[in-house]
Amino acid sequence: MTAPEGLPKEDSNDSLAALDALDALEKEASEFNKDAEIDRILKAFKLDAYAVLNLQPGVPDTQIKLQYRKLSLLIHPDKTSNPSAPDAFDRLKKAQTTLLEEKSRQHLDECIADARMLLMRERKLTVDSPEVKEPDSDFMAAWRRKTVEVLVDAEARRRKQMRAQLQEEGREQRKQDEEAAERKRRREHEVKWEETREGRIDSWRDFQKGKGVGDGEGKTKKKKMKVLG
Repeated sequence: MTAPEGLPKEDSNDSLAALDALDALEKEASEFNKDAEIDRILKAFKLDAYAVLNLQPGVPDTQIKLQYRKLSLLIHPDKTSNPSAPDAFDRLKKAQTTLLEEKSRQHLDECIADARMLLMRERKLTVDSPEVKEPDSDFMAAWRRKTVEVLVDAEARRRKQMRAQLQEEGREQRKQDEEAAERKRRREHEVKWEETREGRIDSWRDFQKGKGVGDGEGKTKKKKMKVLG
């Protein structure tokens, strides 16, 4: 760093050292913030895109994009030496995609709403309950935990349905393969049958000729028997 002009040499050296120390502190603080944000993203429940982006449900798309840009610039793998940065960056990107895609965001919002309803039932609350109208930190924490449970159940059902679908598709594919193999076998049989047609005809003709010759040669004249007396 260049020393400030107009200062005595000793003061200039002291100022330069102080500025270098300040830069080092700022750099350290910046790295600390990056590491802290990377750690937060990786600890957030990855099925909850709001939690990954550190946003509240219901925010507009513009805020989602703004938050993603802010965080992605902070933790970008090219801007930090943290080895977990690529994984955190990938989760951040997937979270933004989830919230900007209408169907996936609707599914997430429904799960969050279901979690709130289940929590209200467990605590025997109504929409008019003060705890629901103005939720405190305890209610919000319980709501987040219940949201995790609902999302896990929903994901388990989705995977089960996918496995069943894949199994059904596998059975259908095997059936189609077997039918295709049977059609191929029949075609090959018909082709082979047609290719040997002339040979079969010639064999039959030879057989008929041989039969005629044999019948002629095999005939013997019957001798007339004399009547005695």
